[in-house]
Amino acid sequence: MSINNYSVIAMNGKQVNLEDYLDQVILIVNTASKCGFTPQYEDLQRLYEKYKDKNFTILGFPCNQFGEQEPENNDKVQSFCTLNYGVTFPLFQKVNVRGSEAHPLFKHLTQSLPYKGMDNNDPSSKILLWMLNEKYPEYLMDDSIKWNFTKFLINKKGNPIKRYEPTHSFDDLETDIKLLIKF
Repeated sequence: MSINNYSVIAMNGKQVNLEDYLDQVILIVNTASKCGFTPQYEDLQRLYEKYKDKNFTILGFPCNQFGEQEPENNDKVQSFCTLNYGVTFPLFQKVNVRGSEAHPLFKHLTQSLPYKGMDNNDPSSKILLWMLNEKYPEYLMDDSIKWNFTKFLINKKGNPIKRYEPTHSFDDLETDIKLLIKF
């Protein structure tokens, strides 16, 4: 099912219908400013700059549900991302991405693209899984988002295609983006 029926709130407070992104490949990411994965903003911005003229965009959704790693208000989040990482892709107001208070968009994404695990050979995945097992074992019980910087790739028709856990390779992600842009 398409994401085109959902709306979100931009940092400026205006409602944005996701159908406005029809005919674009979209990468939806839940983000945080005080996370070990925060430097991924650099890679995300690089992808955005490289492919934005080829009907590709990134939609960032700050979230404070994981270790309270996004405690600031929306204005400070926007400033942090712009000043520290040069982020120019669209950022939206903070949302919950898991649990009963999750934004409907993220409920849809996790239902459409269930959790399939992490790469047990990747050192970052091992560390993240260890931490989740130790501190948040309930996060591993279902298909919900496990941590900050989980990504969802959406095709030009608005259909979720692939889910990437926070430790997933940006090389693989870029390969998948290039394939979708061509169609």
